[in-house]
Amino acid sequence: MENHHYQQKGVRPLLHESDFVEACKDFLKQNHIQEIEAIYFAEEDTINYAIVVEYADLLDFKPWVAECLFFRPSKFLPLLDDAVRLVQDDIKVVYEKGKNPEDPDILIKDFVHVRINIHGSAAECSETQPSISKIRVEDIGRLITLKGTVIRSGTIKLLEGERLYECCKCKHRFKVYPDLETGNSLQQPIQCPSQRTKPCLGSNFRAVEGTIICHDYQEIKIQENVQMLGVGSVPRSISVILKDDLVDTVKAGDDIVVTGILFAKWRPLMKDVRCDLELMLLANFIRKANQFRSVDDIPEEALGQFQQFWRQYQDNPFKGRNEILRSICPQIYGLFTVKLAVALTLIGGVQHTDASGTRIRGESHLLLVGDPGTGKSQFLKFAAKLSHRSVMTTGLGSTSAGLTVTAVKDGGEWMLEAGALVLADGGLCCIDEFDSIREPDRATIHEAMEQQTISVAKAGLVTTLNTRTTVFGVTNPKGTYDPYQPLTVNTTLSGPLLSRFDIVLVLLDTKNPEWDKIVSSHILNEHAKHQEHSGVDFSRGFWNLAMLKRYIEYVKKHFQPSLTSEAESVIVSYYQLQRRSGTQNASRITVRMLESLIRLAQAHARLMFRDKVTRVDAIAAVFCVESSMTTSAILDNAGNALHSSFADNPDEEYAKQEKIILKRLNLRSCDEDANQVDGLSDREKDFLQTSNNGSESPSNGAWQKRSSQTNSASLRNNFLRPCTASRSQQARSQQPPISTAFTEGGLLHASQRVEVNPLNDERFIVDGVN
Repeated sequence: MENHHYQQKGVRPLLHESDFVEACKDFLKQNHIQEIEAIYFAEEDTINYAIVVEYADLLDFKPWVAECLFFRPSKFLPLLDDAVRLVQDDIKVVYEKGKNPEDPDILIKDFVHVRINIHGSAAECSETQPSISKIRVEDIGRLITLKGTVIRSGTIKLLEGERLYECCKCKHRFKVYPDLETGNSLQQPIQCPSQRTKPCLGSNFRAVEGTIICHDYQEIKIQENVQMLGVGSVPRSISVILKDDLVDTVKAGDDIVVTGILFAKWRPLMKDVRCDLELMLLANFIRKANQFRSVDDIPEEALGQFQQFWRQYQDNPFKGRNEILRSICPQIYGLFTVKLAVALTLIGGVQHTDASGTRIRGESHLLLVGDPGTGKSQFLKFAAKLSHRSVMTTGLGSTSAGLTVTAVKDGGEWMLEAGALVLADGGLCCIDEFDSIREPDRATIHEAMEQQTISVAKAGLVTTLNTRTTVFGVTNPKGTYDPYQPLTVNTTLSGPLLSRFDIVLVLLDTKNPEWDKIVSSHILNEHAKHQEHSGVDFSRGFWNLAMLKRYIEYVKKHFQPSLTSEAESVIVSYYQLQRRSGTQNASRITVRMLESLIRLAQAHARLMFRDKVTRVDAIAAVFCVESSMTTSAILDNAGNALHSSFADNPDEEYAKQEKIILKRLNLRSCDEDANQVDGLSDREKDFLQTSNNGSESPSNGAWQKRSSQTNSASLRNNFLRPCTASRSQQARSQQPPISTAFTEGGLLHASQRVEVNPLNDERFIVDGVN
């Protein structure tokens, strides 16, 4: 180890600046020479360039250099930038020797800044990364790293970086730099700073024209993450200064990790007012925390456990699914439908952009409408824990500005401050007492829920902010819930707002004695269990909160399920059925319902650890939407989701639901398809098998193969349909033709059958019964 004299902690190293510059120059040549060469040969010489240096590499190269940067960054970071210019000088010397006379001259780039990334180094610890509320005086002047959410973003300004003065007496020239502690003011010295044998005592100076250098300048404010705080703690915030290439790299709502120099700034002095200091951070490096989230963050051990879990339940997948659902808010008994809806909402569908560039959201929205004491707020809080980023608020007292964005004036300048929906971008926004939001304020969140953006035009600031968030709302019905009235009457929420929720579940306390007995027994058992395990870290099996949160994060990032033709047939048929039904759910039966069905089916496929949306997932999506309807079009579970419980045999229960739904939609189930094929003769089975293999039919009629994207577990055979039918066939058919969705899906109508023409041995499908 090299012998340099410096003190161990927070004190000035006793070494010459030239030694530091030479060491940094050697480091840059070894690790970043290609980046510096690319910057040197770049055409633009007036823009800002950045070189990101890993702090871990500096520690490995020369520890004393890294320590100088950590304890006295305000002095040694500019020297690191000077080292970059010296490396460019060496590159220029080599270039000048080997260039041809016709080659252009290349200028050295003066605006190159070195950014220090502490992430992944030994300096990444609680001492160097304090939370905003734990910043103390001893941190001033050090290089620290803070995590937070951008809540305010100021306008971009020009800051005078340096000014060249000339002494009127001795003509000595010197530079004056702005003082951050006094609000970037340029203060002239009292007397001439020239270093001569006979000092010049001149006090008159003039600015040299054409030597002013300006920098881009922006102030933002970050707030510590609310999820990292304890109950009752108030989140703290701090202002951050961005300069040069860091300007306009983040916006309100972004989660960032910023490394910089902490300093104290004097507030403007006023007579008879105490002088106050404000802590600020001069940023050196910024990275977006939500930008670096990936499936690589999940350990291989956890991924292996997920795969092993589904291998264990491959024969009865619904039992495995219910094991996951039981871990959602486990202190509440039953409520299977609500837990399924919460899981599908948190997982969400697949976001995509159509040919015109319109973005179709993948996030789902959930609204719980229920009587007091039905567990709505507990689901809300548990969902907030499951999401990697969540914001909780209440509709009581919330304004449109508090939910979206507000314009605030700070120091004579207008800034935009993010509201709850913007702060929850990429996560979950939980709104309790949703009905307490004032009617004019509800309309402001329409765009945020559907287009996933907020357009702002306040105080001369016109911009658009992202609100790619899942909205989970909870509300009480208006007075006594009337099942014969639509939701718009029972909740006082408008139809356009209700149509933006993918699922709206109603929880009514109907005073059922049997249900009350079961729930009371469950609560008493849970209470006794916690008393028995008092003082012990009680875990609820494999699917605890941490594992469930990790699982949801993995399936959202890893699986991008696509629809199969089976799933499309079920979704389209159900949507058409709802459009024809004309029930009191008309305000929710719009094109948004079709998109909701697709999102829920994709979410269920992710929940089942699959990359394809099968008919099973479409049936589950139909079940959720049916449960959220005031009046059901298919099932009998509409109107109240409070008494929904977990089935003892979930796979058998699903088979019953599938049979009911497909029968109502005039689609055939897997078992019915198999039974129909089993009822055919051997000759007919051979014919169907030959047709499915794509060979020609022995008949003289034209035949067409019906395409189907099915798997072995769903449909065993694809059936053929003749392109034309004889008059006798048309006479026998009493039913109208089946819809295109059914024909293209490769499914037989419930009233269809395969017949054989005895004259020419031709097989055909007959619509209707003789």
